[in-house]
Amino acid sequence: MKLLKACLCESMRLYPPVVWDSKHAVVDDLLPDNTPVRAGDRVTYFPYGMGRMEGLWGKDWFEFRPERWFVDNEEKSCELKRVCPYKYPIFQAGPRVCLGKEMAFVQMTYVVASILRRFEIRPVSQKRPVYVPLLTAHMAGGLNVLVKRRCQSKTETR
Repeated sequence: MKLLKACLCESMRLYPPVVWDSKHAVVDDLLPDNTPVRAGDRVTYFPYGMGRMEGLWGKDWFEFRPERWFVDNEEKSCELKRVCPYKYPIFQAGPRVCLGKEMAFVQMTYVVASILRRFEIRPVSQKRPVYVPLLTAHMAGGLNVLVKRRCQSKTETR
């Protein structure tokens, strides 16, 4: 299940469900690069872009590599890294972090494992789908897939 969680994290790094978000500053402040922010200013951040920053993810930022989520960058380590939520703001960070983050991972893991246990899923076309980065992202025209039931053993419970 750790590999599945790493795959989920890597998928959301490259294709975050919320592409951009913003907040309003309550008080005057300075960003880490010393950019001043006045009370009432809107500060917008871009998880889609952040997931593609070489400075955050390395020269292979464009590759789907679930192993980047394991300690020592190796799947065999079996220990998932703790990644700073400000580097990976999929569930936001700090006092605004999503309270449902862990429940979301439980649900995603359960749903994906349940589906993949019972079905093989393959894209209908080899053509890369067009990602539409609106506030909540989707693929233009959806993603058509072929679903085939896997053979089940007699000992498997339903």
